[in-house]
Amino acid sequence: MSGLLSPGDFWVASGHHLCDEMEHGRLGATPDLWRAFLARPELVPPEEACDAERTLHAALMEDPRQAVEPTRIAALADADARDNFTHFLRFRDRVAAQPSLEAAWLALYREGVTGIPPILLQMLTHLVARAALEGEGDPFALRAGELLYRPQRAAIHQGALLLADEEVVEMRGRDGGFGAIGQLLTEAGAPPREVELDVLTEANGPLYAGRSDAHDFALDIAEGRDGQRGLARALERFIRHIFAEEVAIRPVPVIEDSNWTWHVGLDAEATAIANDLWQGKKVKQERLARILWLGVMEFGDASRVLPRVAGRPVYLALAMDAANRVRMKPQNLVSGLPLVAKEEAA
Repeated sequence: MSGLLSPGDFWVASGHHLCDEMEHGRLGATPDLWRAFLARPELVPPEEACDAERTLHAALMEDPRQAVEPTRIAALADADARDNFTHFLRFRDRVAAQPSLEAAWLALYREGVTGIPPILLQMLTHLVARAALEGEGDPFALRAGELLYRPQRAAIHQGALLLADEEVVEMRGRDGGFGAIGQLLTEAGAPPREVELDVLTEANGPLYAGRSDAHDFALDIAEGRDGQRGLARALERFIRHIFAEEVAIRPVPVIEDSNWTWHVGLDAEATAIANDLWQGKKVKQERLARILWLGVMEFGDASRVLPRVAGRPVYLALAMDAANRVRMKPQNLVSGLPLVAKEEAA
């Protein structure tokens, strides 16, 4: 299509350029990557920090992989600092125990993420999603890939089904911006706000890479639109990269299947709605309308699929909540894909 990008750099803020590139395009953590994590405001000592906190942070910036004894954490005067460094070091050590960031992402969600701050998980997901889309030239797939790690707001506007970055919408709303897509993405029951965001099109698609870290393009995922297909493409790439599984995903308007066997909700709302439908429960139309995107997934290697699902379509669903928020959980794929067990590629 005419909107294709030349494969180039995008999502620079992910920090992927600070990683080692490994086999199959996977990423390895480097000291510089850990320094980027340590530059988070939660870990940088404030002016009032004690000497022990400043010393610990400086030591970790010098050697981010060094062991830190519990006594060094206990010596920090501020309780929040003790908690923040404890959480960071636990996360660092669990990631470092795996052969790649992708393997660490899988291990964290398989073993449990209790005690890991959401911001660290978001940063890790940002990195592995960036690696998954390396070389992708379709700006609609790249913009859809932002859903893997950034919450969105949804709105129907003049026949479009628009997704816009939640943080950007809130920032523009506070600033009183007015613009192209009108009354968009407000809290439920709140007065509508207008925000100035461009909708991604073939014409402006070549601009995406240079603006990708601004997250200021809205994506139209209405039926038949490029964004609908782009989301399918982004998920194909992510599943191939993380799970080493070739899949083909095509968007569909509805699920009409008397032998519906398997589905994966890509967020909490979609999971709950799809579960109720699968169990034969009556779902009110208002709640059904929260489903924004449906896809049918087929696996390239049928032997990799659980026997009871083999030869059957696997449905994917994405929804917004009652406040029009879209919070994709790619980790739902970890337990949700109907795969037979195998040793994961490193």
